[in-house]
Amino acid sequence: MRPVRILFLLLFGFFAVACAAGEGPARTELVVSAASSLRGALQEIDSLYQRAHPEVVVHLNTAASGTLEQQIRSGARVDVFIAAAEASMDALQRAGLIEVASRRDVAGNELVLAVPAAGGAPVASFRDLARPEVKRVALGEPASVPAGAYAVETLHALGAWDAVRPKAIYAQNVRQVLAYLERGEVDAGLVYHSVALGSARVRVVETAPAGSHHPIRYPAAVVATSTHTDAARAYLDFLAGAEARAVLARFGFTLPD
Repeated sequence: MRPVRILFLLLFGFFAVACAAGEGPARTELVVSAASSLRGALQEIDSLYQRAHPEVVVHLNTAASGTLEQQIRSGARVDVFIAAAEASMDALQRAGLIEVASRRDVAGNELVLAVPAAGGAPVASFRDLARPEVKRVALGEPASVPAGAYAVETLHALGAWDAVRPKAIYAQNVRQVLAYLERGEVDAGLVYHSVALGSARVRVVETAPAGSHHPIRYPAAVVATSTHTDAARAYLDFLAGAEARAVLARFGFTLPD
């Protein structure tokens, strides 16, 4: 076979493969905005989802629920929103910015008092936060971080807020509270059980008593402006399935019935 013909056949084959690839279905780019406390669990769940749905690419965006709410209000491109409290989801629902029929709770959590695993002030309970040796107590910014709002609610219920308020160090999200604890920059911090569970550098000393704060729920919904509503609904269905629930439980979340 002549060299020119061989080259022609090779080029034709390459062109045919390229055209076939170009004619294939485009992959759906799904943007999921979720509370920062869900990051580790959702990274694993998204890998499972993409394995089951290779036609979808999930882009995970995590931050404080209040920050994500404002991003959606400002027109950010989001398909699925998962909050760490009902307040942010309720606000978007009132504004007509979520698909109400798609809304569901996908997880729950507990609020705990944690301390650095090594050293630090003597803190064994919420009551100890009033001790003079305790100088810095980290919690999320209550106005935008649900964990911070739950923390203030709990401290009020326990009669400890007046003592803690002058010592409070506010964080942009619950994972920043964890970082302060891990680096030993604070004497104690209020975080979710699932967040503390993932770190060997912090130690949980007490769980917030039942009834000291509103139930911690993670509502999820399709965002009304999504251009991939079918894929977004399928993603929420996957979150309610056995595989995703097993991951959430392993990461320390409670599960809705």
